Amino acid sequence: MSLNSFGHLFRVTTWGESHGPALGATVDGCPPGVPVEPAMLQHWLDKRKPGKTKFETQRREADEVRILSGVFEGQTTGTPIQLMIENTDQRSKDYGNIAETFRPGHADITYWQKYGIRDYRGGGRSSARETAARVAAGGIAREALKVLAPNLRIVGGLVQMGPHVATGRDWDEVENNPFWTPDAAAAAHYAEYLDEIRKAHSSVGAVIEVVAQGVPAGIGAPVYGKLDTELAAAMMSINAVKGVEIGEGMAAACLTGEANADEIDMGPDGPIYSSNHAGGILGGISTGQDVVVRFAVKPTSSILTPRRSITKSGESIEVVTKGRHDPCVGIRAVPVGEAMMACVLLDQILLHRGQIGGNRGAIGGLL
Repeated sequence: MSLNSFGHLFRVTTWGESHGPALGATVDGCPPGVPVEPAMLQHWLDKRKPGKTKFETQRREADEVRILSGVFEGQTTGTPIQLMIENTDQRSKDYGNIAETFRPGHADITYWQKYGIRDYRGGGRSSARETAARVAAGGIAREALKVLAPNLRIVGGLVQMGPHVATGRDWDEVENNPFWTPDAAAAAHYAEYLDEIRKAHSSVGAVIEVVAQGVPAGIGAPVYGKLDTELAAAMMSINAVKGVEIGEGMAAACLTGEANADEIDMGPDGPIYSSNHAGGILGGISTGQDVVVRFAVKPTSSILTPRRSITKSGESIEVVTKGRHDPCVGIRAVPVGEAMMACVLLDQILLHRGQIGGNRGAIGGLL
């Protein structure tokens, strides 16, 4: 299996399976001299780790990250950073009944069709457990961004669960509820709704919004190196994601030209925009406004409701997936989306510095 890496200058390779002994990431291209301690990364991993509430899978993993290389005396050295997270609460016996069958809506069948072999224990490489490694790598990216872009802040939250849409955007509220939503009223609805879903032995999808505030203008490149292209690919690569939009996204198709255009005035510190339908990106290059990305996560395919499928030999069968699964995997996708935003922005800032220089162009320039 190839293509397990992403990024250009800041490059992340993830490895490991859901029920293997460990998983992790190799981070290459991080500038030297960035302060990094395991506790800095652990904060984000704790946000993602399973088993914290009844609304998540009850698989309980400590998700303690070990830094094996690339950091000396609390600072990055510029060499590859190896991150490892041990798996400690696997229950592979729960998956014995699907060793010869394919779960509808899961990557079981496509992995089998492509490779002729699959690790059925917890989904193997296709499991959302892989995202723990991304979150650890995102922690490295966040620390580097503190040095290179100290005014940049990344926030994220669950803004839709099933048909229930959050209208508020109080990012300080995210840490106050188990759904990481920026809307306190929506959190109450989510709790009641997800209880119903769990009792029905089903699952539900969600939409996550990730916002990067304080992004300098000028990040990204035209045509094939667009910032929104890189962000869309990064978010789309997250397990279970089925759709991505930037700014107004699909809703822009309903607008007129005058409604969609973000009008510009000159302020004391640079351009001021009347709105942000563009999501902080025009022509693939950041405008200096908030960069806004949303992605849709499908319902968990491992459910107790019987679904028709086939075996590896082509026989018809009904599949019921037992074990411990997220009724809404979108909850734990919030820190994953934040991590991917951090990795992409750091990579793009490094590319900009390499092409334009640290003190040229819009970054540090007239605008």
